[in-house]
Amino acid sequence: MFPTCSTACCSCGHAAAKKSKDKGKEREKERETEAASSKKSKGVATDALIPASQRIVSSEEYKKAEGKMQTALEWFRKEVAALETRATGRVTPALLAPVRVKVPGAADSRGVRLEEVATVGVKEGTTLLVTVFEEHTLKYVEQAIYDAKIPSVTPQKLDDRTIKISIPKPTVETRNALYTSATRQAEDIRVQLRKHHQALLKKEDIDKKSPDFSIYQGLLDKTLGEVDKILAHLKKTTG
Repeated sequence: MFPTCSTACCSCGHAAAKKSKDKGKEREKERETEAASSKKSKGVATDALIPASQRIVSSEEYKKAEGKMQTALEWFRKEVAALETRATGRVTPALLAPVRVKVPGAADSRGVRLEEVATVGVKEGTTLLVTVFEEHTLKYVEQAIYDAKIPSVTPQKLDDRTIKISIPKPTVETRNALYTSATRQAEDIRVQLRKHHQALLKKEDIDKKSPDFSIYQGLLDKTLGEVDKILAHLKKTTG
């Protein structure tokens, strides 16, 4: 009589079950590894996903430097606009914008703006009329106009409250002088822009060998380019 195979079958069954269980554990381990990998991928800092150029221009120090450079650029733009007005012979109250009146008792030792103590009008397109609000300030306004040293601007007292300023048509020499003045201001602005740029590089610990240097250099190149454009426009206007 042949022996029964119940014992053998039982052994085979246990082996198969163990093998299946081992495979299950392997699959579970693989799923855990994949989940951990996915979680790690999702946990990457957002900054790492943002392009370097965008991350830099969004930084606080970059924005501060950019703001200072834009402020300097806008000041130069306004100054050149005033020079252009004089160079083209247009007579407007803006010609007296640089005037600061030193009135006794004023809070600012540098003086107050002309429009705070007087009105400025244009007569016949060639003459400025300055009318003070209070008679006692006339002498201070007159002196302030002299002190401003605006080319071709000479105040003449008409009465106790009015000053007349006749503006002659600009000569070639006058226009050239105005352009020369603008070029000096342009160089001063360039120096300011470079200082702001250098301060930014120092704070961010960036030098010419840094991989992100070109991004910072782009800010300076852009603002210096604007200075050149403003100056070129004035040269074209003044002939």
